[in-house]
Amino acid sequence: MTSTDVNQDVHGRTASDGGDLLVWILAWSELAAFGALLTAYVIASWIHPDEFAKGAARLHQTLALANTIILLTSGWFAVKAASCWHQRSQCLMLLGAAGGGFLFVALKLYEYRLEGVSLLAADTFSQLYLLITGFHIAHVLFGALLLVLVARFPSPQNVHLLTTLWHVIDIDWLVMLPV
Repeated sequence: MTSTDVNQDVHGRTASDGGDLLVWILAWSELAAFGALLTAYVIASWIHPDEFAKGAARLHQTLALANTIILLTSGWFAVKAASCWHQRSQCLMLLGAAGGGFLFVALKLYEYRLEGVSLLAADTFSQLYLLITGFHIAHVLFGALLLVLVARFPSPQNVHLLTTLWHVIDIDWLVMLPV
């Protein structure tokens, strides 16, 4: 017996039937967008090394670690939701993942306040840092809202699609964190 034998709905479909192409298109476009932003960040850090060193020194590593733990825990809830076929349990796991997303956004906004990050900053580091992390926050917030929506109206395809994309958002954070 395989996992696909177990993870079928009443019509015999698995969670991945009919949505894998969309998942891959969205995942790769997400990674490409963040890849372009991170490439710009790396190139700008080569051009302005002193400015980027000063900017990086202002960042709060403890809050970044806390946010990483929050996102990874949220990802764990998404894994549990994707593998759970009891609707109530799946709903709770999706809401747990969404809650982690909302907590991540709140903590990141608090971190911006402590770091003095502003849309009006004149230095390249602050502009790119805010652009990259703000773009990520927008994805986390939108993904968390979709997790709540899917928790209310679950289908195997939507749960599969959204939990996969939630992991891509986690990967984006893990890649940008050391930069």
